[in-house]
Amino acid sequence: MAMTTDALSREGMPAREGDLTVESHGMEPIPENARYGSVGRVFTVWFTPNLVPAAFFIGTLVTLDFLKLGFVTSILAIIVGNLVGSFFVALLSTMGPKLGLAQMPAARLPFGKSIVVPGLLNWLSTIGWDGVNNVFGAIALTILIPSLPFWAALLVIVVCQGALGIFGYEAIHTFEKWMAIVLGAMFVVLTISIFGQADTSLVDGFSGADQIGAFVAYVAIVASFVLAWALYASDYSRYLPVDAPPRQVFWYTLLGMALASGWLEILGLLVATQATGGESSDTIYSVLGGNGAIIASLAMVAIFIGTIAVNAMNDYTGSLSLLAAGVRVKRVISAAAVAILGFAFTLILQYNGDFSANFFNFLLFISYWISPFVGVVLADWWLRGRHANAASVVDFARLPSGTTALVALVVGFAIGIPFQNSSLGYGWGGPFNWVTANYLHGADLAYYVGGAVAFLIYWYGARGAVQRA
Repeated sequence: MAMTTDALSREGMPAREGDLTVESHGMEPIPENARYGSVGRVFTVWFTPNLVPAAFFIGTLVTLDFLKLGFVTSILAIIVGNLVGSFFVALLSTMGPKLGLAQMPAARLPFGKSIVVPGLLNWLSTIGWDGVNNVFGAIALTILIPSLPFWAALLVIVVCQGALGIFGYEAIHTFEKWMAIVLGAMFVVLTISIFGQADTSLVDGFSGADQIGAFVAYVAIVASFVLAWALYASDYSRYLPVDAPPRQVFWYTLLGMALASGWLEILGLLVATQATGGESSDTIYSVLGGNGAIIASLAMVAIFIGTIAVNAMNDYTGSLSLLAAGVRVKRVISAAAVAILGFAFTLILQYNGDFSANFFNFLLFISYWISPFVGVVLADWWLRGRHANAASVVDFARLPSGTTALVALVVGFAIGIPFQNSSLGYGWGGPFNWVTANYLHGADLAYYVGGAVAFLIYWYGARGAVQRA
C-alpha cells in the first residue's frame, strides 16, 4: 500500500512520545502535522544533563587565587549566574515550536551563508564539551571497576552517548525524562551525605572593589556554563506543537537548567576546601568515604549516567550544527563523528597537563563568542516579530550572504576581548584582558559587552532589510 501524504511528511521523524525509531530527518523544519509532545518534558530535557560533575567542579573553583569568595558571596554568585545564563537559553528555546527548527538551522535567518562560521564553531564546541564531560564519566567508571583502563571506560561511555545521539530527538527526551527521576533520587541521597561534611567557613579573601570584581568574575564562570546551552536551545523544543505556550517553554527551560546546575554547584561549594584541583569524580568519591563506601559508589554511578545524558545532547546538536553549516552528510553519521572525535579529545585532555587549568580556560574561552551570537539571533528574531518562514532557510544556495550578522558577531567578540578574564596564553594584564585587569578589578564583563554590541550592530544594520513574516 502506498504511503499517505501525512505518513510521507513524517518519514524519518518520531511520531509520538516513546517512539524510539532512528531519526534520519535532518535540519529541515518539522512540519506542523508532525509535531507532538507535552511542554512539560522541556523541564526534564534540561534538568538531567545539568546534573553533572562539571557543575560540581564549578562550585569548587571559589577558592582559586583570583576569586577567594566567601560562602554567602559564592551562593549569591551561583544564583545570579544561573539565572543570567539560563534566561537567554530559555528565550531561544521558545523559537523551537514557532519554527520547527533546531538552533543553528534557525540561525540561518540572520546569518545566511555566513552560518558556516558559527555552525562549525559550535560543531567544534560540542566535541570539546564531549571531551570535558567524558573525563569525569570515564574516571568514575574506572573507580567503580579498578581493573578497567581509562580508554576502555571512555569507550563504554562514548558508545552509549553516541547511540542516543544517533537515535535522536525522542530517544534523548525519553532518556532524560527517566534519568531525571533516577539521578534526582541519587543526588538527594548524595546531598544528605555531603551536608554531613559541609564546610561553610569560607570567607571573602578580598574587600571593596576587588571583592566586587571577584564576585562578577565568578558570576561569569557560572553563567558561561549554562549559557553554552544557548547554541542547543530550540533543538529540543522543535517537535513541540506550534501552539505550545511560549511562556511555559521559557520557564520550563530556565528552571530545568538553573535548578540542576545550581544544585550541583552548591554541592561543590560545600566541599570546596576539600577539593585538590583535580577533576570532580575523584573529589566526590573521596569526600563520600572512598573505598568500600556504598554512597561513594552510588555517586560514581550517577556521574556515569549524567555523562551519557549530557553528551548525547552534544552529539545530537553537533550533528545538526554541521548540517546547518552546509556540510552535506547524513545526520546519523554526523552524530557518530562528534562522539568519535570527542573520544579523541578526551584522551588529549586527560593526558596533557593540569585538568583544572584546562577546564577553566576551556569553559571561559569557548563561551566568549556565544553571547554575540545570541545577541544577533535575538535581534533578528525580534525584528521579525518572532515569526519567520522556516522553509526559507533550507536551501543553502538561496541564502543571503549574512554579512551584517557575521560582522556583528566578529565585532562583538573583538570588543569584548579587553573585558575578558582569561589566561589562555596571554597572561594577566595582557592584551586580551587589559580593561578587566587594570580597571575592573578582575570582573569579567566580556559576555555582556560582546552580546550588547553584537545586538546593537545587527539591530541598526539589518532593520531595514529584515522583513516581518
